[in-house]
Amino acid sequence: MNKALFGLATALAMAAVSCNSSVQNNNGARPAGDTALAPVETKDANTKYKPAFAGQTRIGGVKTTTAYAGKILSEGLHRPWGITLLPDGRFLITQKEGSMRIATQEGVLSDEIKGLPKVNPAGQGGLLGLTIDPSFNDNRMVYWSFSEATPEGNLTSVAKGRLSNDEKTIEHAQVIYRATPAFNSNLHYGSRILFDKTGNIIFSTGERSNIESRPQAQELNSALGKIIRITPEGKPAPGNPFENTPGARPELYSYGHRNVQGLAFHPVTGDLWEAEFGPRGGDEINRILPGKNYGWPTITYGIEYSGSPIGDVIQQKEGLEQPVYYYDPVISPSGITFYNSDVIPEWKNNLFVAGLSGSHIARLVIENNKVVGEERLLGGESQRFRDITQGKDGALYAVTDEGRLYRVGK
Repeated sequence: MNKALFGLATALAMAAVSCNSSVQNNNGARPAGDTALAPVETKDANTKYKPAFAGQTRIGGVKTTTAYAGKILSEGLHRPWGITLLPDGRFLITQKEGSMRIATQEGVLSDEIKGLPKVNPAGQGGLLGLTIDPSFNDNRMVYWSFSEATPEGNLTSVAKGRLSNDEKTIEHAQVIYRATPAFNSNLHYGSRILFDKTGNIIFSTGERSNIESRPQAQELNSALGKIIRITPEGKPAPGNPFENTPGARPELYSYGHRNVQGLAFHPVTGDLWEAEFGPRGGDEINRILPGKNYGWPTITYGIEYSGSPIGDVIQQKEGLEQPVYYYDPVISPSGITFYNSDVIPEWKNNLFVAGLSGSHIARLVIENNKVVGEERLLGGESQRFRDITQGKDGALYAVTDEGRLYRVGK
């Protein structure tokens, strides 16, 4: 017997329901954007650090007024990591161990799609983010990021290949970019991947976690801890901010990142937004501007997992970008998506964040590039939400580490 949770964001009492594993809101909420409710985070912070501006953390809560439900469509995925919408309304999903699956809107899963380059699934590695070519209907091309083992160490790589007509294999798979230098760590690979409006690829890397690799997030001759912009052939995309900077890699788009697992474009402004993991405290939501330095590890709102301070223990420094929003304690933000449907009007242009350790989907109401309200969805499901996207029906679809595919909508 599955359970239903009424009043998703406020963690009201759970009630048992039969068979369909549906999660619904209580419909007695305040309007979206109303920050008169208490912040949804009630746990003590790890630090006493002061935010740079009001509303940078623990913003007031909101509750969705439109009736909606969260439903488990499938529990048959094996450690899913990324989900993207196909033109026909189905979804293409990566599985960490190195295969893809297709899911219908009803949750029917295909057999595993083979033919991809070998991944290194140890630790946080494996088959990671994915996207499809803007001309997929014509060329059936798929692009993905993954962790690759090389003789020099492990690294984040980007590959592409054609989804076969019978949807059983990826044909002519080839690696088009490797984020060097390689490093002997199984942590902090990133990595999400998108096409921008110019037809070029944006993807993210981590700084590989270890104390000795962290400084590379600040180094312009390294691809670690970066957001990177390349052509579909894997070359530096024209117009990148460092293409004429001596000693800098021309593929770099922004730097000073820790471990970016969420990327999305705002549906109105076109701005690139990201979510990245902090250490113990200091998860960040950032609006990404080309060429900017986002601070890690020089500034952070977190501390080491051991409890010791990081670096010079500063949170703000001239020339380094502040996060639009940060979390302490962390929710471990992974995939993100903006909602751009009219089906649930109050969600329009809201950012939805898949939380791993937070075990919920965060809804962030954003106005003028500031977070003005926060809600927690599916908080009673006890799942590690890994990625989220919007379907053609105006619902949200999310995958979890535990193997579930959820639909959240009317």
